[in-house]
Amino acid sequence: MQNAAGTTAERVLIEWLRTWKGPDDPQGVATVNCSLFHADRLHQFDAMIWTPTTCVVIEAEGLVERVSGDLEIPLNGPWRVGGQMVSFEGGDRGTPLDRSHQHTHALQSWLSERGLGQRVVQGVVVVVPPHGAAPTIRQLWNDPGLQVVLGDGPGRLSECLTTLTVQGRAQWTANDIALTFRGLGILPYLPAPQDLVGEGFGGPVDTTLWYGGPQQAQAEAFFEEQAQVDQNYRRAPAITMPWYSPWNLYPKDTERIDPGSAALRILLAVGMLIGLAWLVWFAISAFLTYGPG
Repeated sequence: MQNAAGTTAERVLIEWLRTWKGPDDPQGVATVNCSLFHADRLHQFDAMIWTPTTCVVIEAEGLVERVSGDLEIPLNGPWRVGGQMVSFEGGDRGTPLDRSHQHTHALQSWLSERGLGQRVVQGVVVVVPPHGAAPTIRQLWNDPGLQVVLGDGPGRLSECLTTLTVQGRAQWTANDIALTFRGLGILPYLPAPQDLVGEGFGGPVDTTLWYGGPQQAQAEAFFEEQAQVDQNYRRAPAITMPWYSPWNLYPKDTERIDPGSAALRILLAVGMLIGLAWLVWFAISAFLTYGPG
């Protein structure tokens, strides 16, 4: 995770992300306060969270007014509570929804230019109310790819991310994450391959994508571990022969050829096969003679 400062809402969001370390918390990797220059415009992301199934662009906004009641959020236009327009920290032009739409579209286009266009990018706006305020979110449209959640605690955002994660199929691999971090210029914050695999990111891992970053040594160690696993997998398991095996009763002599032992091995093996065939024939005959019907 990258360090960041800024508005109260951004600092609150960072604290939430830092606490998500338990088995019931959302899986994935997050980076905060990163930027993307695309189509002659700089896009500043409050946070981006990757899970194996999706990438979520987070827009954290703090309400200035201490309001209560329904916060009405149209798809276009100002946000209101009881007919009164609300304002946000930072004083940016436009609504948080406008910025979220612009950021997700820019990231989706940027990924498409790098062969990752099929990866899902979704937008979530987290509205952090001031202390003592108790608004409720009233979203006036339905779009699972662009949502607004109340930031009165980490639970609502955690639930939202978990829902988005389970709805999709696994498509982000460890290599995709590495390519994206390199392209965004945030390679120093790229987790080690072991950490990404532990968070559920699958696929083959190209450890060279970590070269030049602080996790290069971890990537090299991961490569050696995988090579050892592959070598053990390909190694044929040793077969232990029973004591009555022809090869144990008449073992081969590595220093000379013994035709007598070879003939005995062959005769014993043939005899054992004939005996086995006779037992199978006897069992089939007994079933046909004395079986049901």
